[in-house]
Amino acid sequence: MKIRSIAAALALLLPLAAAAQMRINIGPDSPLRKLQMAELAIANLYVDSVDEQKLVEDGIRGMIEKLDPHSSYSTAKEVKALTEPLAGNFEGIGVQFNMIADTMLVIQPVAGGPSERVGILAGDRIVAVNDTAIAGVNMPRDEIMRRLRGPKGTKVDLEVVRRGYSGKLAFTVTRDKIPVESVDAAYMVSPRLGYIRIGNFGATTHGEFVEALDKLLSRGMQTLILDLQDNGGGYLQAAVEVANEFLSDGDLIVYTQGRAAPRADYRAKGDGRYAKGRVIVLVNEFTASAAEIVTGAIQDHDRGVVVGRRSFGKGLVQRPIDLPDGSMIRLTVAHYYTPAGRCIQKPYVKGDAKDYAMDFANRLRHGELTNRDSIHFADSLKCHTLRLHRAVYGGGGIMPDCFVPLDTTLYTPYHRQLVARGMVVNGCLRYVDDHRKSLLADYGSFGEFDSGFAVPDALTDSIFAEAAKDSIMPKDSAEAAKTLPYLRLQLKALIARDLWSMNEYFTVMNRGNAIVSRAVALAAEEEKLR
Repeated sequence: MKIRSIAAALALLLPLAAAAQMRINIGPDSPLRKLQMAELAIANLYVDSVDEQKLVEDGIRGMIEKLDPHSSYSTAKEVKALTEPLAGNFEGIGVQFNMIADTMLVIQPVAGGPSERVGILAGDRIVAVNDTAIAGVNMPRDEIMRRLRGPKGTKVDLEVVRRGYSGKLAFTVTRDKIPVESVDAAYMVSPRLGYIRIGNFGATTHGEFVEALDKLLSRGMQTLILDLQDNGGGYLQAAVEVANEFLSDGDLIVYTQGRAAPRADYRAKGDGRYAKGRVIVLVNEFTASAAEIVTGAIQDHDRGVVVGRRSFGKGLVQRPIDLPDGSMIRLTVAHYYTPAGRCIQKPYVKGDAKDYAMDFANRLRHGELTNRDSIHFADSLKCHTLRLHRAVYGGGGIMPDCFVPLDTTLYTPYHRQLVARGMVVNGCLRYVDDHRKSLLADYGSFGEFDSGFAVPDALTDSIFAEAAKDSIMPKDSAEAAKTLPYLRLQLKALIARDLWSMNEYFTVMNRGNAIVSRAVALAAEEEKLR
């Protein structure tokens, strides 16, 4: 019977232990010895063969599940998928695509990317990769992506079907680094009011933000709407760098502290580009983590107005612990605190991830998303902002200065079904595919499109007809009529995205966003008082 020694196993753990400043007790009563003996017994004595790798992974997951909701274990494959959006780039062919009728449809090639350089166009259908068909064979999306991505400098042969051309076109694309942008949109709402939306906080966020900020300042911006709605967070350092742009030299941005982690302060360096300008921060119930750091710093220093709904409430700091096979443990090691001393981590019960995940439903049920008066904070959680000494509270997200209730009537049940079943996106893809040339000919710029284009009845009728084939129907004509206004806005935004970019998508879509509208109104009111 093959028995691996405890010493050999510990040799793998010692570097991790040193990095995490842990002490390992390997005495006869050590929990570590007990754990290894259990694994050895199962691996060598159990009646049936076992997957030892999975056995260990399940053991790690079991331990972590009994901790807080944000400590986690990820396999090597999961680590790559999780870190890629934050890394700022990946290596591949550089196209935005969607699947329509089991075929990969190019929405846009990345500007200056490897696909655009060889002549691949929006609307092209990639049907084969390295002589392997990917269209009409029900290949999973992740498998298609695996075939298209690869190390920088490697080549991939593509077969493409293009409207107006008979047969197939052949392209050889040399893979390259493809940027992943975290600033989704940046534009001027009015002559002195700018808007920047950050989707997450990654390695390139600060650089993207500064570039967008400088562009808007050059256009005369005096008030900035910083949109952090639905921003689930990311790198703490990226949040600190963005917050630095709004604060004065020495201002505390955030501090972290844990049982084994001494307090660490992060302060502004005094070189911020927007340390004096007016700012309005937008948050909602899905604004979390790094996005809450930026929001908390701006609110605690009375640097701007926070508009929206109470944020998610993630105030736990995870430290990544890399394991030898490329997998990773993300272990909570500290809390982070806003400058006024608020820990905004919402309450949780160790090991009860289900209740934690139901927080949104619980808030909705209790009326917290629709009525400010339904939100209650204990006096023990009260803190005060650092300049105006306004009352703010910890213990569960950041409460905005200006509350905007959730409009639960915006989506009809019929609209929700259309979106959930992909009817809206697929209908838009088909429309743009059929009319791309005429749309670009009729509207030479987004400005012309924005002011002159109206979603045709034929498009909405085709979506309704397609949905009816799957027995998706409105309950009555009133529900169908109520669905149309927001559906038309959504379709116009999606068409703008497919013809231009996400910037144009949000320019259109924000007109139906109550939180953005409230911020625009506040900025206008302030402008009148000046």
